[in-house]
Amino acid sequence: MNSTRIGKAFALASALLVSLAISQTRTQPVSASASQTTAKPLLLEKNEGEARIWRDPPPGGFMLKVSPKNNNSQHLVFGTEDIQPGDEIPLHKHLGQDEIVTIQAGTVHVHLGDQERDLHAGGMVFIPAYTWVSIKPVGNETVSIAFVFSAPGFENLMRCQSVPPNEKPTPTTLEERRKCDHQGHVIYKEDQEPAKP
Repeated sequence: MNSTRIGKAFALASALLVSLAISQTRTQPVSASASQTTAKPLLLEKNEGEARIWRDPPPGGFMLKVSPKNNNSQHLVFGTEDIQPGDEIPLHKHLGQDEIVTIQAGTVHVHLGDQERDLHAGGMVFIPAYTWVSIKPVGNETVSIAFVFSAPGFENLMRCQSVPPNEKPTPTTLEERRKCDHQGHVIYKEDQEPAKP
């Protein structure tokens, strides 16, 4: 008889806990201002997104697919880039954003913190915030990468140092690059060096 009472009490307590959990997790009605900040779901092909051309040679391009401007994402930035032989992503560190880079095609040589190695198609790089990194293609083939940032910010630098495909790219000055670095929450080692006479 005591076990029956204990079982009923346990069942009642369980039901109360489940009810409490459900009532606390119910979604509240979405206000007009909240619906305006909701990210837009996307289905994109490889060639779809915001195409951009880097202003500084050699000419290369990238595609922003997910960002606050593209679909109102407040938490992630995603894009793709083809890196030509002889080009590189110079030594830099992101201030407050983690990044993941996946190698889609080709081979790259990566400096990451105190690590260094070649990575091939299918490889990936996890770059914690405030970690120095550089990526350079190995060989004579174009490297294709995909990148995702844990928070918006760096896409501001990407837009600052690029133009839409229908505009003529003009080289950036050191002062422009430093301004772009600030907008993108990043430090590029080459932009911190004193200007050479």
